[in-house]
Amino acid sequence: MELQGKVAIVTGAGQGIGLEICKKLASAGAKVVLNDLDAELAEKAAEIVRATGGSCIAVSGDSGDMQVIQQLVDKAVNEYGALDIAIANSGITLFGDFFDYPADSFFKVLQVNLGGTFFLAQAAAKQMRKQVSGGSLLFMSSVTGHQAHKNLAAYGMTKAALEMLAKNLVIELSEFGINVNTVAPGATATERTLEDPDYENVWSRITPMGRPARVADIADTALFLVSDKARHITGQTIVVDGGWTSVSPSPY
Repeated sequence: MELQGKVAIVTGAGQGIGLEICKKLASAGAKVVLNDLDAELAEKAAEIVRATGGSCIAVSGDSGDMQVIQQLVDKAVNEYGALDIAIANSGITLFGDFFDYPADSFFKVLQVNLGGTFFLAQAAAKQMRKQVSGGSLLFMSSVTGHQAHKNLAAYGMTKAALEMLAKNLVIELSEFGINVNTVAPGATATERTLEDPDYENVWSRITPMGRPARVADIADTALFLVSDKARHITGQTIVVDGGWTSVSPSPY
């Protein structure tokens, strides 16, 4: 129980990678505040975590909304007495050709992917600084922040920016014992991606390790980075993609 007594926030955790992270945090002893935009999905996810014996409460709402962000921090402190870990997992992918990409899609991607992460980090770090006990922040990037993908210019831009944010916050947060890192998943089999019947076959063919990532691959990396085993790691990005970015064959 390496995270026994720790309190964690995870955004965008109603299913997929976020839910798996919550399950692993809880199994390691952490108390979890689970967020998702969909209230019903958030509560069902929290029930799944609690069913494994973990402690988890759901807070629904848009993770890019400042009021929701503060609500998450307040809930963690009011219910569990502290905040030790904040994982900005929430993100939105809006595909579109660069020449026709609409402004509302562009600013929505920025609001959720960048604004939601930046201001969750800010609110969480303020609480951690107040506690004088340090903490861990974790951002969720993507291989699209490293390699170009067709129709993902805005999305890939935000993911690259998150990695720079983690580097920059080393300057701001290290003196308070807060480390900050980023995970960059590659192709990952989730409820959403597997809606494409060819997804598993295509990414198994072009991924050097022979398969797309499972949600557990990403969650295990996240768990390590917010644990005491990674206290001297900060400002870094770990790519979890089965080697895809080393060779970068196109899925198209």
